[in-house]
Amino acid sequence: MHIHHLLNENSLLNRFISEIRDTTIQKDSMRFRRNIERIGEVLGYEISKTFNYISKDTTTPLGISKTTDFNNDIVLCSILRAGLPLHNGLLNYFDTAENAFISAYRRHKDNPESFEIVVEYLACPDLTNKTLILADPMLATGQSMLATFEALQTYGTPNDIHLVSVIGAQEGVDYVRSKFPKNTHLWIAAIDKTLNNKGYIIPGLGDAGDLSFGEKLQK
Repeated sequence: MHIHHLLNENSLLNRFISEIRDTTIQKDSMRFRRNIERIGEVLGYEISKTFNYISKDTTTPLGISKTTDFNNDIVLCSILRAGLPLHNGLLNYFDTAENAFISAYRRHKDNPESFEIVVEYLACPDLTNKTLILADPMLATGQSMLATFEALQTYGTPNDIHLVSVIGAQEGVDYVRSKFPKNTHLWIAAIDKTLNNKGYIIPGLGDAGDLSFGEKLQK
């Protein structure tokens, strides 16, 4: 797997990551969503550097401009609900992409420290020979990302696979690296060292879905 850890180099991304972690700024859910969206835009720009490009002529009012444009057929797939702001950021840049959505969540059993990943809803176009961008803002254990990818396999085999996360734990990064095809790209802003005993990233930022859309009832 090719791992692109963007905070290895300083950029404006540092500020966005700092703000989504900040407990004071997190109280503004609109700003939290917008920062996740902006991080998605930055990650999308970096992903675009790996695409295939072809020559293109553009007619201007005064002549012909020769340029290039990518010719990848993109499918953006996000894990509901936390993935929606990240999806929007990617879609701002890949505005002609097809879209897929999947629900994958942790179902806790008797032990609150033990859980399984449950996939209950999936809407997806044909993935055959497409460029699949699979987005989940938090890469904790990596199990949700893998469960989503396995559910997508009945929709065809993509040419390229790009995993996109905002913050991950080293354990989750190592897990997806061991499970996904070798030519997969992981694009991630920040990698934290550890998980707690409930599988949450430390220091992380909390629950991205709750911070974006409000707390949910646990049933």
